[in-house]
Amino acid sequence: MAFPYMEAVVGFMILMYFIETYLDLRQHAAHKLPTLPKTLEGVISQEKFEKSRAYSLDKSCFHFVHEFVSILMDSAILLFGILPWFWKRSGEFLVLAGLNVENEILHTLAFLAGVMIWSQITDLPFSLYSTFVIEARHGFNKQTIWLFFWDVIKGILLSVILGPPIVAAIIIIVQKGGPYLAIYLWGFMFVLSLVMMTLYPVLIAPLFNKFTPLPDGDLREKIEKLASSLKFPLKKLFVVDGSTRSSHSNAYMYGFFKNKRIVLYDTLIQQCKTEEVVAVLAHELGHWKLNHTMYTFIAVQILMFLQFGGYTLVRNSSDLFRSFGFDTQPVLIGLIIFQHTVIPLQHLVSFALNLVSRSFEFQADAFAKNLGYASELRGGLVKLQEENLSAMNTDPWYSAYHYSHPPLVERLAAIDKSDKKAD
Repeated sequence: MAFPYMEAVVGFMILMYFIETYLDLRQHAAHKLPTLPKTLEGVISQEKFEKSRAYSLDKSCFHFVHEFVSILMDSAILLFGILPWFWKRSGEFLVLAGLNVENEILHTLAFLAGVMIWSQITDLPFSLYSTFVIEARHGFNKQTIWLFFWDVIKGILLSVILGPPIVAAIIIIVQKGGPYLAIYLWGFMFVLSLVMMTLYPVLIAPLFNKFTPLPDGDLREKIEKLASSLKFPLKKLFVVDGSTRSSHSNAYMYGFFKNKRIVLYDTLIQQCKTEEVVAVLAHELGHWKLNHTMYTFIAVQILMFLQFGGYTLVRNSSDLFRSFGFDTQPVLIGLIIFQHTVIPLQHLVSFALNLVSRSFEFQADAFAKNLGYASELRGGLVKLQEENLSAMNTDPWYSAYHYSHPPLVERLAAIDKSDKKAD
């Protein structure tokens, strides 16, 4: 008998749901703790702690419902053969439209259109509740219902414009790739990622937010001085109107080689003092100076190549396709099935990457501290934690599994430890 791939995948999905729900319950219990961690006593105000606690509990309860519905839907889609049913219906739609059902690219695009419509319908209630109930209840949501749906429409239009050529290219590569298929697929995705990293902040991000140059003044002078001292090739410095959608704050940098740009959320500037903003950027520049971004990018490329290599080993397995209810072996369906079959490895890889990421965060904090921004970084981290109402109490098992950034308690302890060593 053929190996029951589909049943094994569903079984593992359900197993991971129970494991992650157990971790979620531990984190929910941590949210309920009525007192601050000792490290944060006198650092975080009681008012902010109570607001953070209420926000975290609301999000946690919502998460339980969302995950329960998701595992039910995902399991049902696989167990009841919804994917092959969608594939057959999309073929019938092509026939009704007078198009060639034997054209795999057209068939795949019709299938993806149906999947996108289904995803939008099923995700919409959760997105609306999260944005206009939970985020609004705790003072974060700033967008109107019109802006919300306009963003959804723009996202769909981008998918319609960018999706077909990418999907067509992948199908052609798989059909023509031969023994070097994994290399060709990886090469295409590598080039695509570089193109998207270049075009997204320039052409796509401005469709959703307004980017303006940071005005001349003390903040700009200090950021440019910091960048110059580190020989960071800063070309442009922007402020993005994040406050039009949310009062959460952030900052990021992008660009290749000698064309680097820094983007500050207007909420970050409003919430933090000038020196605290500069300290946060010193942390981010530490990632650049220590080559963390490059290491992460290389690791992702290696993992992507290994995934494509694994896909080439099973793409012609009729038993694998039949196990999921398919009589034929479409390229995109093969990729989807393969992603499901390597879910156990993906969880392990994600956990390993989180461990590395947390190590990088400690190193970037130490980098900013060594530049003389220890107190300002502490202040900035505390301010961001308070203003974003981030969880103050975290379960160690939950954070070890899920968090790519160490909890505030651990980051402050590491900075204080560094200070004591210096003393």
